[in-house]
Amino acid sequence: MSADETSGVDVRPAGEEDLAGFLTLAGQVEHWFGPMVDEPGFHEAVRAHIRRSTALVAHGRPADGRQPLGGLLFDAGPPTYHVDWLVVAETGRGRGVGRALLGEAVRRFVRQPGSIEVVTFGADHPGAVASGARRFYERLGFAPAEPAAPGPEGGSRQVYRRAVDAAVPVSEAWRYGRAP
Repeated sequence: MSADETSGVDVRPAGEEDLAGFLTLAGQVEHWFGPMVDEPGFHEAVRAHIRRSTALVAHGRPADGRQPLGGLLFDAGPPTYHVDWLVVAETGRGRGVGRALLGEAVRRFVRQPGSIEVVTFGADHPGAVASGARRFYERLGFAPAEPAAPGPEGGSRQVYRRAVDAAVPVSEAWRYGRAP
């Protein structure tokens, strides 16, 4: 278990008992990403990541309750690593939860130079500004790249990419908000 000193967030590998928490998180963002909570494919994707130990969950202080503050599904296959899904609960936004999840993913899974990619909202998508996702990734050193296929709700998507060097402690730079 990793505790992020800047946010009071504990990040740990997710277990089968965390599936309900992932579904709660998914329910908060279905209006941007399309149906997930009732989709068997999403359930299986979360379970597959849990079995591979590439699902992380973030919890806060006891005052935050039992529900997770965030969840991440990561594809740890070099040289191009993928953030398959990253969601921060409404109550966790602006508290360093996303940064803690990504930092822990890099610490656990990135073992050689390459790049990390994530597909997020296109610039013209209503969620681009409202969610803060594009700004979040840019602050962590990701840069907009090529367009991606539209999301299930029909909105535009874009790849964001960041080079990583296994010799540079990226997770430390992310923890403190400094992109190397």
